Amino acid sequence: MISPAAAARITVIGLDVDGVLTDGGLILGDVNGHPVEFKQYDVQDGLGIYLLRRAGLKVVIVTGRESESVRLRAVELNVDGLSQDRHARKLPNLVKLLTHVGGTLEQTAFLGDDLPDVAILRKVGMAVCVGNATPEARAVAQVHLTKHGGRGAVREFAEAFLRARGVWDRVVEDYIAERSVDVELDDITGATQ
Repeated sequence: MISPAAAARITVIGLDVDGVLTDGGLILGDVNGHPVEFKQYDVQDGLGIYLLRRAGLKVVIVTGRESESVRLRAVELNVDGLSQDRHARKLPNLVKLLTHVGGTLEQTAFLGDDLPDVAILRKVGMAVCVGNATPEARAVAQVHLTKHGGRGAVREFAEAFLRARGVWDRVVEDYIAERSVDVELDDITGATQ
């Protein structure tokens, strides 16, 4: 799926939102006279993003919509950059983010699913499409995921990418260790010495 040589060249991971971080569905509503947009995110995708960042990669989000939900998720995930543009000018916005985080298009992998992503997918070093991508996005992608957007596609990519770099096991063990509590086994079982 992803060669070690290709993975080694990548320093930035770019993500679309609708259809990649979410299943593409929108819930629109009104709260006290103010329009509100809700999106559902996959928690395993969030952990995949965390693990990518722990491995030293920069993660940016580029979307063609403006949404408070996306801003909140970006803050929660501590991503390195976010661009929301209701005109879906994704390629120039990605270039601006890369200037900010220190990367080039050739050093970037981008996960997309639909027509607004095609310009980026044509220019980046690693073009990735999710399982539910349109034929146009699939045609330009080098990496084709099996999972759908909002249903574990980002996590699938993170694991495959970090395995290709040879760091998956280390990053996972570091994650587990930082969440483990130092207790003596005897304290848990009640055994005496």
